[in-house]
Amino acid sequence: MTQTITVIRGDGIGPEIMDATLFVLDKLGAGLSYEFADAGLAALEKHGELIPASTLESIKKNKVALKSPLTTPVGGGFSSINVALRRQFDLYANVRPAISFPNTKSRYENINMITVRENTEGAYLAEGQEVSADGETAFSGTRITRKGSERIVRYAFELAKSTGRKKVTAVHKANIIKSTSGLFL
Repeated sequence: MTQTITVIRGDGIGPEIMDATLFVLDKLGAGLSYEFADAGLAALEKHGELIPASTLESIKKNKVALKSPLTTPVGGGFSSINVALRRQFDLYANVRPAISFPNTKSRYENINMITVRENTEGAYLAEGQEVSADGETAFSGTRITRKGSERIVRYAFELAKSTGRKKVTAVHKANIIKSTSGLFL
């Protein structure tokens, strides 16, 4: 059975990364077919917008997207396309496994952990960003909701349960950032 996925080639080194990724997926016989869509600078040049409606429709239809890095200008320009995609599709769980590989020299051994981070709110989204006219001061707000906090915690516990883990650790700064980190806790 073939699964069609939306492929976004990305900006900068993105197309090179995507070519290598698709080569590996094809060699593995993953049973994927590709519907290519534009986002980022290529989309801006071709369609006049960073995320064309046709790209969003492709992702909605296929329910799976594979994308390479997309440009996010530092210090100005336009907002993160990645953040826009997270919000559009409510991709709230950022899941990052980390494991040690046997016979590999490293500082630590037997590492096997998964970091789960809320991906649609919090400091990472940097709402209301401002830089003073003189360029000496910057401000960014943080929004945490009970709904977002509860669902990411539930996700982390369900993931721990389904992978046979016995511990979930919350990382926070509630001692200093009492309102947002406090609500999260």
